[in-house]
Amino acid sequence: MRVAMLGTRGVPAAYGGFETAVEEVGARLAARGHDVVVYGDRTHPDVSRHRGMRVQHLPSLPVKQLETLSRTGLAALRAVALDAPHVAIVFNAANAPYVPLLRARGIPVAVHVDGLEWRRAKWGGAGRAYYRWAEQHAVRTADALIADAPGIAAYYRAEFGVATELLRYGAPVLDRVSAVPLRALGLEPQAYHLVVARFEPENHVLDIVRGYRSSRAALPLAVVGSAPYSAAYTQQVRETADDDPRIRLLGGVYDQAVLDALYAYARTYVHGHSVGGTNPSLLRAMGAGAAVIAYDVDFNREVLDDDAWSFRTADDLPAVLAEVEADDGLVAVRGARARERAAREFRWDDVADGYERLAQRLAAGQSVHAAARRSRRAQHPLPASPRPALPGGTAPWPAASR
Repeated sequence: MRVAMLGTRGVPAAYGGFETAVEEVGARLAARGHDVVVYGDRTHPDVSRHRGMRVQHLPSLPVKQLETLSRTGLAALRAVALDAPHVAIVFNAANAPYVPLLRARGIPVAVHVDGLEWRRAKWGGAGRAYYRWAEQHAVRTADALIADAPGIAAYYRAEFGVATELLRYGAPVLDRVSAVPLRALGLEPQAYHLVVARFEPENHVLDIVRGYRSSRAALPLAVVGSAPYSAAYTQQVRETADDDPRIRLLGGVYDQAVLDALYAYARTYVHGHSVGGTNPSLLRAMGAGAAVIAYDVDFNREVLDDDAWSFRTADDLPAVLAEVEADDGLVAVRGARARERAAREFRWDDVADGYERLAQRLAAGQSVHAAARRSRRAQHPLPASPRPALPGGTAPWPAASR
Protein backbone atom coordinates (compact mmCIF):
# COMPACT_ATOMS: atom_id res chain seq x y z
CA MET A 1 0.00 0.00 0.00
CA ARG A 2 0.91 3.65 -0.34
CA VAL A 3 0.28 5.22 3.07
CA ALA A 4 0.27 8.99 3.64
CA MET A 5 0.92 10.36 7.15
CA LEU A 6 0.08 14.02 7.63
CA GLY A 7 -0.73 16.53 10.34
CA THR A 8 2.62 16.55 12.18
CA ARG A 9 5.99 18.29 11.92
CA GLY A 10 7.27 15.19 10.17
CA VAL A 11 10.44 13.14 10.46
CA PRO A 12 13.11 12.80 11.72
CA ALA A 13 11.15 13.12 14.95
CA ALA A 14 12.37 16.11 16.93
CA TYR A 15 9.32 17.52 18.67
CA GLY A 16 6.66 15.37 20.33
CA GLY A 17 4.63 12.20 20.57
CA PHE A 18 2.93 12.45 17.19
CA GLU A 19 6.25 12.81 15.41
CA THR A 20 7.71 9.86 17.30
CA ALA A 21 4.68 7.73 16.40
CA VAL A 22 4.98 8.68 12.72
CA GLU A 23 8.68 7.79 12.69
CA GLU A 24 8.39 4.49 14.55
CA VAL A 25 5.23 3.27 12.82
CA GLY A 26 6.15 4.63 9.38
CA ALA A 27 9.62 3.07 9.46
CA ARG A 28 8.17 -0.32 10.33
CA LEU A 29 5.53 -0.10 7.61
CA ALA A 30 8.23 0.85 5.10
CA ALA A 31 10.35 -2.11 6.21
CA ARG A 32 7.38 -4.36 5.46
CA GLY A 33 7.26 -3.15 1.87
CA HIS A 34 4.71 -0.34 2.05
CA ASP A 35 5.33 3.00 0.34
CA VAL A 36 5.12 5.50 3.20
CA VAL A 37 5.10 9.24 2.53
CA VAL A 38 5.36 11.63 5.48
CA TYR A 39 4.42 15.31 5.14
CA GLY A 40 6.09 17.71 7.55
CA ASP A 41 7.71 21.09 8.03
CA ARG A 42 11.06 22.39 6.82
CA THR A 43 13.09 21.57 9.93
CA HIS A 44 15.20 19.06 7.96
CA PRO A 45 15.06 20.40 4.37
CA ASP A 46 17.83 18.12 3.11
CA VAL A 47 16.13 14.91 4.21
CA SER A 48 14.13 13.37 1.38
CA ARG A 49 14.15 9.81 2.73
CA HIS A 50 14.32 8.68 6.33
CA ARG A 51 14.30 5.08 7.59
CA GLY A 52 12.66 3.94 4.38
CA MET A 53 9.99 6.66 4.32
CA ARG A 54 9.66 9.37 1.68
CA VAL A 55 9.64 12.84 3.23
CA GLN A 56 7.81 15.86 1.80
CA HIS A 57 8.57 19.30 3.30
CA LEU A 58 5.88 21.96 3.27
CA PRO A 59 5.71 25.57 4.48
CA SER A 60 3.31 26.85 7.11
CA LEU A 61 2.14 30.13 8.59
CA PRO A 62 4.25 30.92 11.69
CA VAL A 63 1.21 31.65 13.85
CA LYS A 64 0.19 29.40 16.76
CA GLN A 65 -3.43 29.09 15.65
CA LEU A 66 -2.62 28.46 11.97
CA GLU A 67 0.73 26.69 11.82
CA THR A 68 -0.56 23.11 11.87
CA LEU A 69 -3.69 23.85 9.84
CA SER A 70 -1.84 25.62 7.05
CA ARG A 71 0.83 22.93 6.70
CA THR A 72 -1.70 20.10 6.77
CA GLY A 73 -3.87 21.87 4.20
CA LEU A 74 -0.96 21.94 1.77
CA ALA A 75 -0.17 18.31 2.57
CA ALA A 76 -3.74 17.27 1.81
CA LEU A 77 -3.66 19.14 -1.52
CA ARG A 78 -0.40 17.45 -2.48
CA ALA A 79 -1.73 14.03 -1.49
CA VAL A 80 -4.85 14.53 -3.59
CA ALA A 81 -3.11 16.05 -6.63
CA LEU A 82 0.17 14.13 -6.82
CA ASP A 83 0.66 11.22 -4.45
CA ALA A 84 -2.73 9.43 -4.51
CA PRO A 85 -2.19 7.24 -1.41
CA HIS A 86 -4.30 4.17 -0.81
CA VAL A 87 -4.82 5.28 2.82
CA ALA A 88 -4.22 8.54 4.69
CA ILE A 89 -3.57 8.79 8.41
CA VAL A 90 -4.25 12.29 9.72
CA PHE A 91 -2.81 13.14 13.12
CA ASN A 92 -4.62 15.64 15.36
CA ALA A 93 -8.39 16.18 15.29
CA ALA A 94 -7.68 19.87 14.58
CA ASN A 95 -6.89 18.82 10.99
CA ALA A 96 -10.35 17.35 10.49
CA PRO A 97 -11.41 20.03 7.94
CA TYR A 98 -9.21 18.31 5.34
CA VAL A 99 -10.72 14.86 5.76
CA PRO A 100 -13.59 15.46 3.25
CA LEU A 101 -11.06 16.68 0.65
CA LEU A 102 -9.10 13.44 0.91
CA ARG A 103 -12.20 11.26 0.93
CA ALA A 104 -13.59 13.08 -2.12
CA ARG A 105 -10.54 11.81 -4.01
CA GLY A 106 -11.41 8.27 -2.90
CA ILE A 107 -8.72 8.14 -0.20
CA PRO A 108 -9.94 6.48 3.02
CA VAL A 109 -8.87 8.42 6.11
CA ALA A 110 -8.11 7.49 9.71
CA VAL A 111 -7.85 10.40 12.17
CA HIS A 112 -5.67 10.04 15.25
CA VAL A 113 -7.70 12.25 17.57
CA ASP A 114 -5.01 12.71 20.27
CA GLY A 115 -6.04 13.91 23.75
CA LEU A 116 -8.53 16.54 24.84
CA GLU A 117 -6.78 19.49 23.24
CA TRP A 118 -9.66 21.87 23.95
CA ARG A 119 -8.87 21.60 27.66
CA ARG A 120 -5.44 23.18 27.31
CA ALA A 121 -5.11 26.59 28.92
CA LYS A 122 -3.08 27.99 26.00
CA TRP A 123 -6.25 28.14 23.90
CA GLY A 124 -8.72 30.96 24.41
CA GLY A 125 -12.46 30.65 23.99
CA ALA A 126 -12.32 30.58 20.19
CA GLY A 127 -9.55 27.97 20.19
CA ARG A 128 -11.42 25.70 22.58
CA ALA A 129 -14.61 26.05 20.58
CA TYR A 130 -12.73 25.15 17.41
CA TYR A 131 -11.19 22.02 18.90
CA ARG A 132 -14.56 20.85 20.21
CA TRP A 133 -16.06 21.42 16.75
CA ALA A 134 -13.11 19.61 15.14
CA GLU A 135 -13.68 16.57 17.35
CA GLN A 136 -17.23 16.27 16.08
CA HIS A 137 -16.18 16.95 12.48
CA ALA A 138 -13.57 14.18 12.67
CA VAL A 139 -16.21 11.78 14.01
CA ARG A 140 -18.65 12.64 11.22
CA THR A 141 -16.22 12.58 8.29
CA ALA A 142 -13.45 10.03 8.95
CA ASP A 143 -13.45 6.36 8.02
CA ALA A 144 -11.82 5.46 11.34
CA LEU A 145 -10.78 7.17 14.55
CA ILE A 146 -7.60 6.28 16.43
CA ALA A 147 -7.32 6.72 20.21
CA ASP A 148 -4.04 6.25 22.05
CA ALA A 149 -5.53 5.50 25.48
CA PRO A 150 -8.59 3.70 26.89
CA GLY A 151 -9.73 6.96 28.47
CA ILE A 152 -9.78 8.70 25.09
CA ALA A 153 -11.68 5.78 23.56
CA ALA A 154 -14.19 5.99 26.43
CA TYR A 155 -14.56 9.74 25.89
CA TYR A 156 -15.48 9.35 22.20
CA ARG A 157 -17.84 6.50 23.01
CA ALA A 158 -19.62 8.55 25.70
CA GLU A 159 -19.62 11.87 23.82
CA PHE A 160 -20.46 10.65 20.31
CA GLY A 161 -21.45 7.00 20.59
CA VAL A 162 -18.66 5.90 18.20
CA ALA A 163 -15.98 3.25 18.45
CA THR A 164 -12.31 4.03 18.03
CA GLU A 165 -9.22 1.99 17.21
CA LEU A 166 -7.07 1.74 20.35
CA LEU A 167 -3.48 2.11 19.10
CA ARG A 168 -1.03 3.04 21.83
CA TYR A 169 2.48 4.47 21.67
CA GLY A 170 5.55 2.32 22.10
CA ALA A 171 8.17 2.70 24.83
CA PRO A 172 11.89 2.63 24.09
CA VAL A 173 13.51 0.24 26.57
CA LEU A 174 16.95 1.57 27.41
CA ASP A 175 19.96 -0.68 28.07
CA ARG A 176 23.53 0.21 29.03
CA VAL A 177 23.04 3.97 29.02
CA SER A 178 26.17 6.04 29.64
CA ALA A 179 26.08 8.30 32.68
CA VAL A 180 28.81 10.56 31.27
CA PRO A 181 26.36 13.28 30.02
CA LEU A 182 25.22 13.86 33.61
CA ARG A 183 28.61 15.25 34.62
CA ALA A 184 28.22 18.35 32.47
CA LEU A 185 24.89 19.00 34.19
CA GLY A 186 26.30 18.61 37.69
CA LEU A 187 24.11 15.59 38.45
CA GLU A 188 24.91 12.20 39.96
CA PRO A 189 23.23 8.87 39.12
CA GLN A 190 20.20 8.08 41.29
CA ALA A 191 20.63 11.40 43.07
CA TYR A 192 18.08 13.72 41.45
CA HIS A 193 14.39 13.95 40.62
CA LEU A 194 13.47 14.62 36.98
CA VAL A 195 10.72 16.53 35.20
CA VAL A 196 10.46 16.57 31.39
CA ALA A 197 7.55 18.62 30.03
CA ARG A 198 6.48 21.61 28.04
CA PHE A 199 5.79 24.51 30.36
CA GLU A 200 2.01 24.52 30.12
CA PRO A 201 -0.52 24.67 33.01
CA GLU A 202 -2.03 21.24 32.31
CA ASN A 203 1.45 19.69 32.67
CA HIS A 204 1.63 21.10 36.22
CA VAL A 205 5.31 22.05 36.06
CA LEU A 206 4.66 25.07 38.30
CA ASP A 207 2.86 22.89 40.85
CA ILE A 208 5.76 20.44 40.85
CA VAL A 209 8.33 23.21 41.35
CA ARG A 210 6.23 24.80 44.12
CA GLY A 211 5.73 21.46 45.85
CA TYR A 212 9.41 20.59 45.61
CA ARG A 213 10.43 24.03 46.88
CA SER A 214 8.29 23.59 50.00
CA SER A 215 9.75 20.13 50.65
CA ARG A 216 12.82 19.09 52.57
CA ALA A 217 14.13 17.05 49.65
CA ALA A 218 17.88 16.59 49.73
CA LEU A 219 18.23 15.57 46.09
CA PRO A 220 18.00 18.26 43.38
CA LEU A 221 15.09 18.64 40.98
CA ALA A 222 16.17 18.69 37.32
CA VAL A 223 13.55 20.33 35.10
CA VAL A 224 13.81 19.83 31.32
CA GLY A 225 11.51 21.83 29.08
CA SER A 226 10.34 25.14 27.74
CA ALA A 227 7.26 26.55 26.01
CA PRO A 228 7.09 28.43 22.71
CA TYR A 229 3.71 30.01 23.51
CA SER A 230 3.55 30.25 27.33
CA ALA A 231 5.92 33.05 28.29
CA ALA A 232 3.96 34.14 31.37
CA TYR A 233 3.72 30.61 32.73
CA THR A 234 7.41 30.00 32.05
CA GLN A 235 8.26 33.17 33.94
CA GLN A 236 6.24 31.94 36.93
CA VAL A 237 8.22 28.72 36.94
CA ARG A 238 11.51 30.61 36.78
CA GLU A 239 10.55 33.01 39.56
CA THR A 240 9.46 30.15 41.81
CA ALA A 241 12.71 28.27 41.24
CA ASP A 242 14.99 31.30 41.19
CA ASP A 243 16.39 31.38 44.73
CA ASP A 244 16.30 27.64 45.47
CA PRO A 245 19.71 26.17 44.54
CA ARG A 246 18.25 22.65 44.58
CA ILE A 247 16.11 23.37 41.48
CA ARG A 248 17.98 23.07 38.17
CA LEU A 249 16.12 24.51 35.17
CA LEU A 250 17.91 22.88 32.24
CA GLY A 251 15.77 24.31 29.43
CA GLY A 252 15.10 22.27 26.30
CA VAL A 253 17.38 19.25 25.90
CA TYR A 254 17.43 17.85 22.35
CA ASP A 255 20.51 15.61 22.51
CA GLN A 256 19.05 12.10 22.77
CA ALA A 257 22.08 10.72 24.62
CA VAL A 258 21.67 13.38 27.29
CA LEU A 259 17.93 12.75 27.59
CA ASP A 260 18.47 8.99 27.82
CA ALA A 261 20.97 9.51 30.63
CA LEU A 262 18.61 11.85 32.48
CA TYR A 263 15.78 9.31 32.36
CA ALA A 264 17.93 6.26 33.10
CA TYR A 265 19.68 7.63 36.19
CA ALA A 266 16.90 9.65 37.84
CA ARG A 267 15.88 8.73 41.36
CA THR A 268 12.30 9.47 40.27
CA TYR A 269 10.55 10.88 37.23
CA VAL A 270 7.83 13.38 38.23
CA HIS A 271 5.06 13.37 35.62
CA GLY A 272 2.51 16.19 35.74
CA HIS A 273 0.66 15.71 32.43
CA SER A 274 -3.11 15.62 32.89
CA VAL A 275 -4.85 16.21 29.54
CA GLY A 276 -3.38 13.87 26.93
CA GLY A 277 -3.79 10.13 26.69
CA THR A 278 -0.79 7.79 26.68
CA ASN A 279 2.15 10.14 27.12
CA PRO A 280 5.45 9.38 25.33
CA SER A 281 7.58 11.03 28.01
CA LEU A 282 6.03 8.82 30.67
CA LEU A 283 6.66 5.75 28.51
CA ARG A 284 10.28 6.78 27.99
CA ALA A 285 10.77 7.13 31.75
CA MET A 286 9.22 3.71 32.31
CA GLY A 287 11.38 2.14 29.61
CA ALA A 288 14.43 3.64 31.30
CA GLY A 289 13.47 2.02 34.61
CA ALA A 290 12.66 5.23 36.45
CA ALA A 291 10.34 5.09 39.45
CA VAL A 292 7.44 7.48 38.78
CA ILE A 293 5.56 10.12 40.75
CA ALA A 294 2.51 10.85 38.56
CA TYR A 295 -0.29 13.37 38.54
CA ASP A 296 -3.34 11.49 39.75
CA VAL A 297 -5.54 11.12 36.68
CA ASP A 298 -6.95 8.03 35.02
CA PHE A 299 -4.72 8.28 31.92
CA ASN A 300 -1.56 8.04 34.03
CA ARG A 301 -2.89 5.39 36.42
CA GLU A 302 -3.82 3.14 33.50
CA VAL A 303 -0.40 3.44 31.83
CA LEU A 304 1.37 2.75 35.12
CA ASP A 305 -1.06 0.04 36.23
CA ASP A 306 -1.44 2.01 39.51
CA ASP A 307 2.18 1.17 40.40
CA ALA A 308 3.53 4.62 41.25
CA TRP A 309 3.38 7.43 43.74
CA SER A 310 0.81 10.11 42.93
CA PHE A 311 -0.04 13.73 43.67
CA ARG A 312 -2.90 16.13 43.00
CA THR A 313 -1.60 19.43 44.34
CA ALA A 314 1.70 21.05 45.18
CA ASP A 315 0.90 20.36 48.85
CA ASP A 316 0.96 16.61 48.20
CA LEU A 317 4.54 16.52 46.96
CA PRO A 318 6.63 17.14 50.13
CA ALA A 319 5.38 13.95 51.79
CA VAL A 320 5.85 11.93 48.58
CA LEU A 321 9.39 13.23 48.08
CA ALA A 322 10.26 12.43 51.70
CA GLU A 323 9.06 8.85 51.16
CA VAL A 324 10.94 8.26 47.92
CA GLU A 325 14.18 9.68 49.34
CA ALA A 326 13.88 7.39 52.38
CA ASP A 327 12.95 4.09 50.71
CA ASP A 328 15.68 2.82 48.38
CA GLY A 329 14.06 -0.59 48.07
CA LEU A 330 10.65 0.56 46.90
CA VAL A 331 12.22 3.02 44.44
CA ALA A 332 14.25 0.20 42.89
CA VAL A 333 11.30 -2.20 42.77
CA ARG A 334 8.91 0.29 41.20
CA GLY A 335 11.51 1.33 38.64
CA ALA A 336 12.11 -2.30 37.65
CA ARG A 337 8.38 -3.03 37.41
CA ALA A 338 7.82 0.08 35.27
CA ARG A 339 10.52 -1.07 32.88
CA GLU A 340 9.06 -4.58 32.68
CA ARG A 341 5.60 -3.18 31.96
CA ALA A 342 6.94 -0.89 29.24
CA ALA A 343 8.76 -3.78 27.55
CA ARG A 344 5.71 -6.03 27.76
CA GLU A 345 2.75 -3.75 27.05
CA PHE A 346 4.10 -0.87 24.93
CA ARG A 347 5.98 -2.35 21.97
CA TRP A 348 6.38 -0.37 18.74
CA ASP A 349 6.18 -3.57 16.69
CA ASP A 350 2.73 -4.25 18.15
CA VAL A 351 1.67 -0.65 17.48
CA ALA A 352 2.80 -0.92 13.85
CA ASP A 353 0.86 -4.19 13.52
CA GLY A 354 -2.27 -2.33 14.56
CA TYR A 355 -1.73 0.49 12.08
CA GLU A 356 -1.01 -1.97 9.29
CA ARG A 357 -4.16 -3.98 9.96
CA LEU A 358 -6.25 -0.80 10.11
CA ALA A 359 -4.78 0.51 6.83
CA GLN A 360 -5.48 -2.81 5.13
CA ARG A 361 -9.09 -2.80 6.32
CA LEU A 362 -9.62 0.79 5.17
CA ALA A 363 -8.05 0.09 1.77
CA ALA A 364 -10.43 -2.86 1.44
CA GLY A 365 -13.43 -0.59 2.00
CA GLN A 366 -14.19 -0.86 5.71
CA SER A 367 -15.41 2.42 7.23
CA VAL A 368 -17.40 3.75 10.17
CA HIS A 369 -18.52 6.74 8.10
CA ALA A 370 -22.01 5.50 7.30
CA ALA A 371 -22.77 4.91 10.97
CA ALA A 372 -20.97 7.96 12.38
CA ARG A 373 -21.72 10.71 9.85
CA ARG A 374 -24.78 11.93 11.78
CA SER A 375 -23.25 11.60 15.23
CA ARG A 376 -23.73 14.50 17.61
CA ARG A 377 -22.06 15.34 20.86
CA ALA A 378 -23.96 14.18 23.93
CA GLN A 379 -26.00 16.98 25.44
CA HIS A 380 -24.84 17.89 28.92
CA PRO A 381 -23.97 21.17 30.64
CA LEU A 382 -20.41 22.37 30.03
CA PRO A 383 -19.08 24.31 33.04
CA ALA A 384 -16.77 27.26 32.50
CA SER A 385 -13.85 25.26 33.93
CA PRO A 386 -14.91 21.74 32.93
CA ARG A 387 -14.26 18.74 35.16
CA PRO A 388 -16.37 15.96 33.62
CA ALA A 389 -16.11 12.48 35.07
CA LEU A 390 -13.93 10.24 32.97
CA PRO A 391 -16.19 7.72 31.21
CA GLY A 392 -15.40 4.28 32.54
CA GLY A 393 -13.06 5.73 35.19
CA THR A 394 -13.24 6.49 38.87
CA ALA A 395 -11.72 9.94 39.17
CA PRO A 396 -12.51 13.30 37.53
CA TRP A 397 -10.27 14.84 34.96
CA PRO A 398 -8.40 17.74 36.47
CA ALA A 399 -9.20 21.30 35.53
CA ALA A 400 -7.18 22.60 32.58
CA SER A 401 -5.61 25.29 34.75
CA ARG A 402 -5.49 26.32 38.36
